[in-house]
Amino acid sequence: MTRTMHTPALTLLNASPRLPLIAVLAVQFAAAVTQWERRRRSRVNLGKLDDRLLKDVGLTRLQADREIKRYFWQF
Repeated sequence: MTRTMHTPALTLLNASPRLPLIAVLAVQFAAAVTQWERRRRSRVNLGKLDDRLLKDVGLTRLQADREIKRYFWQF
């Protein structure tokens, strides 16, 4: 089991005025990796939806396929 910090916690930690530069960079990197993993997981789950569920969320199969094919770092 992995333990993840939520982005608001990372943001709060990053806002601390007493953090050294290397710690700030580490927190920013951790926040980026967390966001990348969230996007990857969302796109994997999107690929598992059938056409009826895609219609419920307002997407066509073509739109979903386009989103699924994006890299994890892309918005």
